Amino acid sequence: MSRAIEVRYIEESDYADWMLALRKGFMRPPLCTERDATEAPAILEIEPARTQGAFDDGRCVATFRTMPRELTVPGGGTVPADAVTNVSVTATHRRRGLLSAMMANGLAAAKERGDAVSILIAAEYPIYGRFGYGPATWVTDWTVEIPRARLGLPQLPDGARVDLVDGAEVRKVGPELHERTRRLTPGAINRTDGFWKQYTGEALLPWNSWTEPFHAVYRNATGQVDGLLTYSVADVWDGKLPQCTVTVRKLIATNPEAEGALWRYAMSVDWVVRLDSGSRAPDDLLPLLLGDPRAARITSHADFMWLRMLDVPAALEARGYAGTGELVLEVRDADGYADGRWRLTASPEGAQVLATTAEPDLTLDVGELGALYLGDESAVRLAALGRVEERRPGAAARADALLRTPRRPWCPDIF
Repeated sequence: MSRAIEVRYIEESDYADWMLALRKGFMRPPLCTERDATEAPAILEIEPARTQGAFDDGRCVATFRTMPRELTVPGGGTVPADAVTNVSVTATHRRRGLLSAMMANGLAAAKERGDAVSILIAAEYPIYGRFGYGPATWVTDWTVEIPRARLGLPQLPDGARVDLVDGAEVRKVGPELHERTRRLTPGAINRTDGFWKQYTGEALLPWNSWTEPFHAVYRNATGQVDGLLTYSVADVWDGKLPQCTVTVRKLIATNPEAEGALWRYAMSVDWVVRLDSGSRAPDDLLPLLLGDPRAARITSHADFMWLRMLDVPAALEARGYAGTGELVLEVRDADGYADGRWRLTASPEGAQVLATTAEPDLTLDVGELGALYLGDESAVRLAALGRVEERRPGAAARADALLRTPRRPWCPDIF
């Protein structure tokens, strides 16, 4: 007879066992030192009240935790989001419903807290659709062969400059810059103090090594910081010829001038012949900044942040709409959080969402609504795939006219 596995929220005394299970689940060396258990939880900002484990005879065999975040939506507004992370199940305990149990607890708690959506980054595509999540943002990585790029010399607007700074300066200017940037970026989330400490090496996880990166800021003519670039350089020479690669860790900017200036700077560093962009928005400016866009080769393109609707009226009323229109959505949600018929009445001045008994224009599962919410996916495309049912002719096109955005949403951060 098999033992019952207990799924529960953890206590501080569980940290060592919980973190060991997390390392096993992510195929990292199965070791958790006393220092790991005492220092890492504070650096990771783990809250026991938001952290679950599954325990078999007292040993942790699955992990799950969430973090409070704000998610930027089209129009520059934000919604409270439950950010799911550190999800793992030890290989010996798969297919026992442990993830389902922890997810059910997590979603119920998020709904109770008043979170409008739940978000996560899926390690594997097939896992989270069955819990009502849909891929809401995508990312693309480019490699640029700089000698082919026909870049020319970088030109800065009068009075603007690019400065190299250290981590302490980044901790001063970065948070305010990111706050301005994320309000312009649907799909972006807020960054905590802990993020900036890890980002600049002030707080290091015990198991991580640290190599100090370069930080460059773009200052406009008034001296305001409008962009931040963090990068490293692989120092490689071949037959006395430099073959160095610059790897971009992060690049954020409040306007195209700052963004373009930092890209051009990165590709003009001495000895560098190649640039790896890191994960960027699929419609990033980078390739078209080059004299020869073919010099930028896509090395990865994939789904990134997944979104699950918990409060349909709160989520749809928080975002902006470029056009005016009305749409009745019949949303199917087996867990009940988003289930029902909802009339969306939207205009550039705002939106109202009310429950209704009217005949629907579109019928769709909650995961498809998550994919549409930030403006990236097309209802017309999903209808063609049979994943959205068009109940009135032309309703999918009307949905796209209301929901889609001029630039694609993007989440710059792993969480």
